[in-house]
Amino acid sequence: MKEYSHSVVLNKEKCLGCTNCIKNCPTQAIRVRNGKAFIISDRCIDCGECIKVCPHHAKDAVTDSIQEIEKFTYKIAIVAPTFLSQFEDDISTNAILTAIKNIGFDEVREVAYSAEILGKALDKEFNKEGVKFPLISSSCPAIVRLIQVRFPELISHLVSLESPMEVEARLVRKELKQKGVKQEEIGIFFISPCPAKVTSVKKTIGQKEEKSAVNGVFSIKDIYIKVLKNIKNLTQIEDLERASSKGISWAQTGGEASFISDSNYINVDGIQSVIKVLEEIERGKLKDISFFEGLACRGGCVGGALVVENNFIAKQRIYRRAKKSKKENPFTKEEIEQFYKSGILHQTSKILPRPMPPLDENINLAIEKAKRIEELVKKLPGLDCGSCGAPTCLALAEDIVKERAQEVDCIFLLREGINHLAKEMVSLSEKVPPVIMEKNKEQGV
Repeated sequence: MKEYSHSVVLNKEKCLGCTNCIKNCPTQAIRVRNGKAFIISDRCIDCGECIKVCPHHAKDAVTDSIQEIEKFTYKIAIVAPTFLSQFEDDISTNAILTAIKNIGFDEVREVAYSAEILGKALDKEFNKEGVKFPLISSSCPAIVRLIQVRFPELISHLVSLESPMEVEARLVRKELKQKGVKQEEIGIFFISPCPAKVTSVKKTIGQKEEKSAVNGVFSIKDIYIKVLKNIKNLTQIEDLERASSKGISWAQTGGEASFISDSNYINVDGIQSVIKVLEEIERGKLKDISFFEGLACRGGCVGGALVVENNFIAKQRIYRRAKKSKKENPFTKEEIEQFYKSGILHQTSKILPRPMPPLDENINLAIEKAKRIEELVKKLPGLDCGSCGAPTCLALAEDIVKERAQEVDCIFLLREGINHLAKEMVSLSEKVPPVIMEKNKEQGV
C-alpha cells in the first residue's frame, strides 16, 4: 500500500503521552510508546478528534500558507458556510466575503451555493438502479474514510455525489474556462473547518489518482484574524453573496437531509454516535430508513477542529443567518437535471475499501499470529484502560504480535510478573542455609 497522505500531524515536543487521544480515536489509529504518541497512517481518517481532545495541543493539521496564492495569476477563495458562523450576527455576509477578497483574491465564492445544487439533486440518487438503502451521505470526508476503514461493506450505500467544496471548484473552473482563462493560471483555495477536507484535496478518496479541482486549503482559524482586521477597515462592501438560506444551513446537522422529499431519514453528529448508527446499518437493522446523514463533528461542520468559535454558538449563528437571508436560488427542475446529467456533481472514481495490512503475507503465519492474538486477549485483563498505550486489550495483543509492544506494557501483567518474581526470591532465600545468610549479613550482602 502506498504511503497515505494525511493533514493531521503530531508535535512530539508537546506530547506528554497522556492517552487522551488513543481513547477518543474512532479507528484506533493512535498509540503511546516510550511516553509519546504516534499515528498509524493506515488507520487515520483525519477526523480531527485527537486535535480537539489533546490538552497539550500536540496534534494539529497541516494546511497551506496564504503565500501559496501568489503562484497563480487568477486567485479564487471558496468559502465554507461554517466560516460565516465565526462572526457576530451584525456583520453581514457581504462584509465577510469582501474582507476575504481583500486578502488578495480576485474572486470569492460560497460553497453553500453548490451545496444547494447538490441538495436539490439528492432526490435523484434514490431512483438510481440498484440503489441500496439506507443511502449514506458522502458529504463528510471523515465519515467516508471511516466507512472505508471500519465499514467497507457499506461503501455501496454511499451517495455517489461529490462534496460541495469539490463541486464549487469545478463550477468555477468551468465558468472561467468559458471566459478564456487558462486552467494552469487558476488557483482555487478552500477555507476549511476540518482536516478531513484538507486531506481530501491532498489525496482524493476515489480509486484513481485524481487531482482535486481545489489547489490548496486554508484553515478557518488561520484566515479568521486576517478577515476580522479587514472587516474593521472596510470602506466599501461588494455584493458577493449568492447562497440562499438552504445552502448556508448545510453547515449544521440536518442541513443536507432537509433537501430530500422523503422524510424517512436520520441525521447524527459526533463520530462516536455515527459509528453506533453505522453498526446498526451494517447489521441490517435500519432497512426502513431511506437516508442517513452522518457528520463527524458535533453540530455538523460548525464543530470542526479548525474553527475558532464554540460549536454551539456557531450553530445558532448559522441558524439565525440562514433565517434572515433574503437570497433565493430558484433552480428549475430542468437546471438541476442538467447539472446532474453533466457529471459535474458526481464522484468520478470508484470508492474502495482501505483494509488494514494482513498480519503476515504468508497465510499460514497469519493464522498462527491470529491464534496468538486470541491467546493474549484471554491473558489480558479486558479492562481497556489504555494504560499500556493502546486503546483496548485486543489492540495491545495485536501490537505485541506485530512486535510494536510487549506483554509487560500491560501494568496488570507487569504487576503479576513482579509479584511472581518477588515470591520466587522469597522462596529462594528460604532455601539458603542460615550460615550463608549470617555471612552475607556480616559482609553487608
